[in-house]
Amino acid sequence: MYEHILTDEEKQVVEEARDFVRSIPSDLLKKMDAEETDYPRSFVEEAARRNLLGLRFDRRWGGRSGRWALEAAVIEEVGALGSALGCLYSLVSIVGEGIEIFGTDEQKAEYLAPMLAGKRICAEALTEPRGGSDFFGATCRAEPKGDEFILSGQKRFVVGADGADFFLVYARTDPESAGHNALSAFLVDRTDAVEIRTKYNLMGTRGGGTGRLVFHDVPVPKKNLVGELHGGGAVFNRMMVPERLTSAAGAIGTGRAALEVASKYADRRFAFGRKIRKFQGVSFQIADAVTELDAARALTVAAALQADSGRDPRRIVSEAKKFGTTAGWNVINRAMQVMGGIGYTDVYPVERFLRDARLTMIWTGTNEIMNLLIQHEYFKELLARGPLGRDTEPDAPSADLEDEKYPEE
Repeated sequence: MYEHILTDEEKQVVEEARDFVRSIPSDLLKKMDAEETDYPRSFVEEAARRNLLGLRFDRRWGGRSGRWALEAAVIEEVGALGSALGCLYSLVSIVGEGIEIFGTDEQKAEYLAPMLAGKRICAEALTEPRGGSDFFGATCRAEPKGDEFILSGQKRFVVGADGADFFLVYARTDPESAGHNALSAFLVDRTDAVEIRTKYNLMGTRGGGTGRLVFHDVPVPKKNLVGELHGGGAVFNRMMVPERLTSAAGAIGTGRAALEVASKYADRRFAFGRKIRKFQGVSFQIADAVTELDAARALTVAAALQADSGRDPRRIVSEAKKFGTTAGWNVINRAMQVMGGIGYTDVYPVERFLRDARLTMIWTGTNEIMNLLIQHEYFKELLARGPLGRDTEPDAPSADLEDEKYPEE
């Protein structure tokens, strides 16, 4: 599908990404899944060596000044490795978005450029033990003191907690204001005052060093404030575009990989004297899976094009994340059903893909939160055209969305 919208130069970058994916040893994936590695730094360094990190960012800082359409196509390729490596690859796009859009040139030189060169590993610290989807209810604090802020509190589910050189952290800087006007974003270097309190034993998406961080009065230079003071809401909302678009594209890639494994198996496996793909019970599963992936990819392409256009993509990006991650999960389930019992073993990677895919419907905002955002944006657009109910109930009052409170607005 991407071949219809990518330039010849962009198609070459996608081929480079496929070569990169093929170069990743299966031994690394097995070690990550067995939690025998804390963080696959070599993976990030190799992607950087091939100039495949942060494709959308300015060439001045080491990117390729590419489009979202290109990055989505490349992330689908990386997603074929599973969501653990797909997430680590995407984090550069997510954290980099905050730095490139809101950061100073000094911050870009100190953090963005070495990150794209694979010399500094990034992570983001958003979720708190008490908060979950209530992002703007964060209690992590950053209090001004001279030329610094003193950061204290906790963040959990930080991918790269045990591997990152620096973190993009959101903390409360105005305790008197409402959440979306009270948070600020900071670039925080790893020091002895940043403690890894817990390393999580995950069902899937393993080997990325996911853990809980405790900030013990960490001094953060004021020059490391990203964007405006108390302006963390704007940084967060902008970062949600790459958060969700990369989730959608990566999940499609994982689903595609599982489907290819199952389809090749169905073409080799015989039962009752025929290849099992000749039976409708199998072939229709594959047909449904192909359709789901194509539909998810089309929605992701539309979201990428809208993000490239400069128009607000919040609704369609939320749709792409919800639909893409659900499609990936469904397709992997179908792949396992096609393969039968052998698909439930670790002889093939489908069972790992299944464990990986479950998380994608939870992270970066659960798919229920996506529903909340989708309907909210839809009604905003509808109200902009005139009062609701005008066509059928002339005297009915219009809805007022301004009184509704949402976790990411």
